[in-house]
Amino acid sequence: MTPRPRPHPRARTRRTAAVLLTTAVALTTAAAGIAPAPDQAAAAPRQDGVWRTDGYGTLISVEDGGRRLRTYDTTAVSCLPGLLEAKGDGSGRFTDAEGAGLTIDAAGRDRARLAYEGSVGHVTLRRAGALPADCTAGPKPGEGGRPDPRRVFDVFWRTYAENYPFFKAHGVDWKAVGDRFRPRVAAHTTDDELFDVLRQMIEPLHDGHTSVVASKDKRFGGHRADTTLPTPESMARIDKAVAEAVAEAVGVPLRTWAQGAISYADLPDGTGYLRVTRFNRFAAKGGPKADEAELDRALDHILARAPRGLIVDLRFNGGGSDRLGIRVAERLTDRPYTAYLKHARNDPDNPRKFTPPVPVRVTPSPSPRYTGPLAVLTGRLTISAGETFTQALMGRSPAPVRIGENTQGVFSDVLERRLPNGWTFGLPNEEFMRPGDRRTYDVTGIPPTIRTPVFTEEEFAEHRDSALTRARRLLTHSSPSGGAPSGGV
Repeated sequence: MTPRPRPHPRARTRRTAAVLLTTAVALTTAAAGIAPAPDQAAAAPRQDGVWRTDGYGTLISVEDGGRRLRTYDTTAVSCLPGLLEAKGDGSGRFTDAEGAGLTIDAAGRDRARLAYEGSVGHVTLRRAGALPADCTAGPKPGEGGRPDPRRVFDVFWRTYAENYPFFKAHGVDWKAVGDRFRPRVAAHTTDDELFDVLRQMIEPLHDGHTSVVASKDKRFGGHRADTTLPTPESMARIDKAVAEAVAEAVGVPLRTWAQGAISYADLPDGTGYLRVTRFNRFAAKGGPKADEAELDRALDHILARAPRGLIVDLRFNGGGSDRLGIRVAERLTDRPYTAYLKHARNDPDNPRKFTPPVPVRVTPSPSPRYTGPLAVLTGRLTISAGETFTQALMGRSPAPVRIGENTQGVFSDVLERRLPNGWTFGLPNEEFMRPGDRRTYDVTGIPPTIRTPVFTEEEFAEHRDSALTRARRLLTHSSPSGGAPSGGV
């Protein structure tokens, strides 16, 4: 996205730093043989020791009086060093290599909650005994000293078997997949052959949060079958079409913030047009706090202009931090409500068993807010955090009108893992549920209220933007009352 990342890869490594939290702190009950260690809990500092979470798949080791944190990925057949290491200050706060923060807060003698400043919700931790020997033994060599390809396969297959919730929704029998592909892998299987096997295993899932990465030039990421992955050329084409549609109405270019991720224009009819193309990297440096500050700066300027109606364009949004999406939602309401419930798969044998749901709340911001008519534009390139933001707005009153196409259908944070040969891979393990009936929009995506074409060849050729035109007409005929920003709860 010049310089923003491509939506699809962004979705796979969703929430850049936030992924490191939700993926690396995850931990499944497949690490089951580890018993609690009350003596250790009594003797060690509050955070020190080995922890496991409810759901996910990683052990967390806190050492040196809360000054070091390391993670280990587990399945019933493996325990490997994880992707996250962080430094702490002894108070329960840690900072990873990218400068992102996470905290561990005690919730009892042997329980704690882990939260990450760039993510929403929390992960429940329980104390465990010492790390299993396999966690620190290193990879087991096969032929030529390289890790045995069969072990690589087994860790990959098992991780999906224990954590992936959507096999039935995608019509995939994962056991049959293992039975089909396992005989194709032997001690002499080459890296190229092994990569092709892993790719073929997950490709039929058509899931934008699945991936396998062998090197910078050898990677695969899934996507919905009806979605064409964006290229630099297609992204530039979309940007040009949007800019032309707005410029035709306004006569001036969009004003931008957040390194180009946020743009805005006042339309002649008094409607505001707000475009958000990602929910990360709003600031050049400084991590999540700096991103929040840049977002606030943009919204303070935008909402001070008191639009009579507001269009939020998410048709090309590759995801990022759910927390930033919630922060925007808090500027668009005058009453608190639950955005969604979040839970993670926590039974290695049953893909329909989950952790207790964690409610994610929207609380009106004390800063200037807009509470009037709202239209949200979505499409197949509304991905990941772009979708959770759309879902968060559905509980708003008055409810927004959604115009365009279904979103991509990938909501979960990405569980990023490392294989015994050093390759990495990712998969979703969570559901984001609608309050009340606990419906999810995984796989299908959130449907629009009003369906229109989005970035089709016909739209490009005729210099037409049907979704934007429909939104403008709808808001023009909406009551102007309630559109002014408010400054308090």
